Amino acid sequence: MSRVNAKGYNDSMTKEERTQLLEQMSQQRWIDAANETLTFKATGLPDSLTGNEPPFVKEYFDYYKTPRGYHPRSINSTGSWSFTNPATMMNMPIMTYINEISPRPILLIAGEKAHSRYFSEDAYKAAAEPKELVIIPNRVHVDLYDRVDIIPFDKLDAFFTNSLKK
Repeated sequence: MSRVNAKGYNDSMTKEERTQLLEQMSQQRWIDAANETLTFKATGLPDSLTGNEPPFVKEYFDYYKTPRGYHPRSINSTGSWSFTNPATMMNMPIMTYINEISPRPILLIAGEKAHSRYFSEDAYKAAAEPKELVIIPNRVHVDLYDRVDIIPFDKLDAFFTNSLKK
């Protein structure tokens, strides 16, 4: 989340776009403070699909806007993030010290067709051993939320059994 907020999907945000977005959020914080309320983005998941959305929006919709993952208090199901929310993640590069996790093991799991797969692959490259990257064939990001038939519970069980030792 910190990377996508700081750099956009596939690191597509330019320095100028980032600077402009940070300035807009800075100004919005003053407005929100004066009004004693948060302003929410006009964006979020739509209430219905037109067919022109990127695949990952359709996938999120299939989870958050259907009984599969809908919850009335879920910000992804019923609303949107506040306009200033990304600022808290944009300036917190959580991957900076990933190599210091070693010698503790890391298990990364991603769907083969997930729009977010590159996050796991880059984390794997940056991490020191011991580490493992598991790619689930033909699956997308949200499949790993609740599709219990494809979640690699055997890998998770082995990882925790072998890694959580005194």
